[in-house]
Amino acid sequence: MARSALQQVEQGEFFVIAGPCVIESEDICLEVAGHLKQLSDKLGLPYIFKASYQKANRLSASSYSGPGMKEGLKILQKVRDRFDLSVLTDVHETAEIKPVAEVVDILQIPAYLSRQTELVVQAAATDKWINIKKGQFLAPEDMGKIAAKANSKKVMLTERGTTFGYRNLVVDFRSLLIMRETGYPVVFDATHSLQLPGGGGSVSTGQPQYIIPMAKAASAVGIDGLFVETHPSPSEALSDAGAMLPLSQMGDLLKAVIDIRKASR
Repeated sequence: MARSALQQVEQGEFFVIAGPCVIESEDICLEVAGHLKQLSDKLGLPYIFKASYQKANRLSASSYSGPGMKEGLKILQKVRDRFDLSVLTDVHETAEIKPVAEVVDILQIPAYLSRQTELVVQAAATDKWINIKKGQFLAPEDMGKIAAKANSKKVMLTERGTTFGYRNLVVDFRSLLIMRETGYPVVFDATHSLQLPGGGGSVSTGQPQYIIPMAKAASAVGIDGLFVETHPSPSEALSDAGAMLPLSQMGDLLKAVIDIRKASR
């Protein structure tokens, strides 16, 4: 029997988490998941599909925030069943945790909510894996304390940049090594690390031209997993249009990262 992506994660294999920022439609989710499933199988890479049913931290009230939990979970369930994939999505409030945990394999704690103790505790209590994204306002040393709240071994920590002045983020690559000292798998978010919060006026933008170089650099420093938001046509995306990597470039990205990991070993 083939091992699931999470079984491979538990055994220390390098993995990728990828998908669109937010669920726009069933068709887009199935297209992205199918393409990345085929690509990851070819590369022998454990793959976890991600998409948010709702983005609760929009800058503008008019920004698209997703289809909502009920409809979003139906789509995530379809992706999971059709492609036999592990699935990740965000939770924003403790009331969401139970219904979401019935569908997905990994509960993600958004960066803005990473210090919300009860959210972390109750998410971990489901015995699902949780991915805690490091707040843009936190030092990497803080993440060990936050992970300890979960009282679980099923925790991964994700680096997604640190606020650097207004509307800019930077990555201190030392943070990857510092967080790995906690003993939890460390993931590098190659897209949000290059986000320009509010850089588009009423929306955030990004610097997608640097996604592949930054992912390669993180791989050379040392990571356990890679997080990438991707879309068939980012310019037409309803969320993070200026930050996502075109789906057509995912093959180049993953091959480059795999080559660097092999060389660094």
